[in-house]
Amino acid sequence: MPTSTVEDYLKHLYILQQRARTGRRVPLGKLAEAIGVTPGTATSMIKTLATSGLVRYTPRGGARLTAAGESLALMVLRRHRLVELLLVKVLGLDWSEVHVEAERLEHAVSDKVLEKIDAMLGHPSVDPHGDPIPSLDGELSGRTLTNLTDCQLNRVVRIARVADQNPLFLQFAEHHGLTPGIDLVVESRDPAADAVTIRIASSEPTAAITLGSIAAAKFLVEVTRTSNSREEGVATANLVGG
Repeated sequence: MPTSTVEDYLKHLYILQQRARTGRRVPLGKLAEAIGVTPGTATSMIKTLATSGLVRYTPRGGARLTAAGESLALMVLRRHRLVELLLVKVLGLDWSEVHVEAERLEHAVSDKVLEKIDAMLGHPSVDPHGDPIPSLDGELSGRTLTNLTDCQLNRVVRIARVADQNPLFLQFAEHHGLTPGIDLVVESRDPAADAVTIRIASSEPTAAITLGSIAAAKFLVEVTRTSNSREEGVATANLVGG
């Protein structure tokens, strides 16, 4: 069985690869920063993982998971995200604090207990933040998502995922009602002011919310409505208030 340290490296390397979306190797400086170790420590561990066949590594070129490494990383992610959902749905912890708790528990949960958790929760596909939960076979359900800096203006979209585990950011999102499952409309973008103006979609008037582009990019959304008349009606209702 891989150690908790090995699991942490594989999981973080997988997440960084997904964010890059380029097929390139992940710089070890970024990996070290994500894990919270020095670059030298990360390099030593990556060399060990490369010897074990879990990582492909080239000096000054970075690292990338092999098929075996990716399979193990997805197993760790499955444990982490199911534990997060358990902590929120069953134990009632706030979604802003479960990431740290799950980091501790993900290495201790056995496969038997994990499958009981999965069944009890109804075999969920996403965690409390909208992050996809790998299946028992290591498959991830794919969804076409964009973010609030790129999606079409004046069209109803639904928040599917919040791509930041920082507790302060999650508390900010919840304070403004910007949680997975919420429908909203992007009204305008002002590059000069680095501002994105949105409104929660509702039949009742709602106040405008202004986000910086960095924050707006962390809200991943999907289009859920195709009726232009309905979208226009919601947008018109929202524009009345605020």
